[in-house]
Amino acid sequence: MAKALAEWDGRLLVRRAAETLRDAGCAPVVVVVGARAADVRAAAPELTCVENPQWPTGMASSLRTGLAELAGTPAEAAVVLLVDMPGVTSSAVRRLAAIAGPEALAMGGYGDRRGHPVLLGRRHWAGVAAAVTGDRGARDYLRAHAGQVRVVPVGDVADDADLDVLTGLSHA
Repeated sequence: MAKALAEWDGRLLVRRAAETLRDAGCAPVVVVVGARAADVRAAAPELTCVENPQWPTGMASSLRTGLAELAGTPAEAAVVLLVDMPGVTSSAVRRLAAIAGPEALAMGGYGDRRGHPVLLGRRHWAGVAAAVTGDRGARDYLRAHAGQVRVVPVGDVADDADLDVLTGLSHA
């Protein structure tokens, strides 16, 4: 099953993630789809989806696809939210979005851990796209720019549990 089509508390994960971003005031909301893209579009036709045909290579290609799509918009920053982390709330996203700007780099803070959501200012998009590989996403880019990354505490309003770990969901 495609992660986006999995249900959590009676809602499709893809809808849940998009609603979280919208409720936080993010616009536009772009959903990058891979596995079973046509099924995701059919199940959630109200969402703006862009297809990543290279999804089997890992989340890096999805991040590149999403950033490329946003490049055609006036967005100054992108909030990255993974569909398989339904405990990330609109309150957490709102905290990161409050510091959005072209130079911004931020991550959600959960005590001594850093995680999602992640905020990437527009001036970092090309560097992120060039640096990401496989299933690592922006992690290496953020580490290389650690001095610029702001950690925004969100652990009091969000949970960063990953359903892959909790349930064994796969990319297929």
